[in-house]
Amino acid sequence: MSRVGEAGKRDAGVRSDCWIGVELEDSGGIRISLQSKVADLYGRAIHAQLLEGCGALGVEHAVVTVVDMGALPYVLAARLEAAVRRAGHAPALPWLLPARAGLDRASERGRLRRSRLYLPGNEPKFFPNAALHGPDGLILDLEDSVAPAEKDAARALVRNALRAIDFQGAERMVRINQGVQGLADLEWVVPHGVQLVLIPKVEDPGQVVEVDRRIAELGRPGVSAPVVHLMPIIESALGAWRAYEIAKASSNVVGLAIGLEDYTADIGAQRTVAGAESFWARAQVLNGARAAGVQPIDTVFSDVGDEEGLRQSVVEAKSLGFVGKGCIHPRQIAIVHDAFAPTGDEIERAVRIVRAYEDAEARGLGVVSLGTKMIDAPVVKRALATVDLAVRMSRLDAEWREAPLPPFRAVRNVSGGAE
Repeated sequence: MSRVGEAGKRDAGVRSDCWIGVELEDSGGIRISLQSKVADLYGRAIHAQLLEGCGALGVEHAVVTVVDMGALPYVLAARLEAAVRRAGHAPALPWLLPARAGLDRASERGRLRRSRLYLPGNEPKFFPNAALHGPDGLILDLEDSVAPAEKDAARALVRNALRAIDFQGAERMVRINQGVQGLADLEWVVPHGVQLVLIPKVEDPGQVVEVDRRIAELGRPGVSAPVVHLMPIIESALGAWRAYEIAKASSNVVGLAIGLEDYTADIGAQRTVAGAESFWARAQVLNGARAAGVQPIDTVFSDVGDEEGLRQSVVEAKSLGFVGKGCIHPRQIAIVHDAFAPTGDEIERAVRIVRAYEDAEARGLGVVSLGTKMIDAPVVKRALATVDLAVRMSRLDAEWREAPLPPFRAVRNVSGGAE
């Protein structure tokens, strides 16, 4: 059995991380060798934290070598735990630093999920400031962005980040791995404040049921735990074929997303900007989600430098009926939000439709018209949805019924012009 383990990074250019090596011994107590760029300010505190961590993990004798590149305490704790485990010592209990307030707060089922920013689960430098960009959700990713050899270390890091970091108003999301590995991931995140779990490469409703059951098992007996929402990701032809059944697999599913990189590879096609090769799958996911009463979420736009291409992609997704899109860079968030928002003309028309309908109802009229066009129930339903979204995005006053037309606010868009 190995008695030496290491975790973390110490390459040139690494920031907000550390490398920790642990060599277990039979005697001699805990000996710590610390090299840190902030040793003058925090050396004693880091040394004390490592001693505390060894004790909490049940390590009595070891040589602990640390190269610190500005890691925060939750990162130091995660790297130490991963190194100890890799050295062959299985702690009786994890080492958990005190958690911030609010971990028991569930997110709203129907909240806005226009943007979800992916954060690689083994890159702590991205975590602390991610919420400053204002995404609707932050995805701490344990799947594709993490190398297979680093998934164990990423679990500890993601768990600690959930407990330690204030993600402000962003929904706390984790993308787990597939199958058995994904079910094991849940043990690290469900008790520690995750609000939504993304399930990758779903092809069968049973995969969703299995994840949902495991989440329920991880709840504390006798304690009313907050609901953990689910978002299956469709990434294959078979998954697209079964989109509706997957979306209906659990009452905790709140959205259905599509991932086109894997889907196009599965059908043997090249992914194009025009997207003809994926239109059927997107339509399947969209209609499956809508039929199941959950949010349809579009794929990521992979060219970070093409801002106009991203805008057009979101406008197209919105026209089809999607309500959100994945983001792989913070600069995409504002563009996504702006493009999903109702335009001034859309808001004004929706308000006029609703007002005309409500006025006709109040006067007992059986026929409703706006100008030369008749207004029926589906048109009113769509107008009400536009008004609701405009209010939620602060583009329309909540008291819009009392305001003269046009009641919408002129909101500056990303390019700087008034809408």
